[in-house]
Amino acid sequence: MGITKVTRNYQITIPSDIRKKLGIKVGDVLVIEIEDGKAVIKKSDLELPLLPGGKGLKIEDIEEAIRKGQGEDE
Repeated sequence: MGITKVTRNYQITIPSDIRKKLGIKVGDVLVIEIEDGKAVIKKSDLELPLLPGGKGLKIEDIEEAIRKGQGEDE
């Protein structure tokens, strides 16, 4: 069992033992569903591109990544 705390931005860190058991890696997409009053986190087959961070990221890059993630550029 993993224990985590919700941050002030409502984010959580998935404990390493849970990440290893589920094979979760950086960039993976997760789906969160409510089942019988419980939050269930599942790994998704959906792939979303990672954007480079930092200065120099242009709005066009963000919009292009969104279109690709929605399958509009294929």
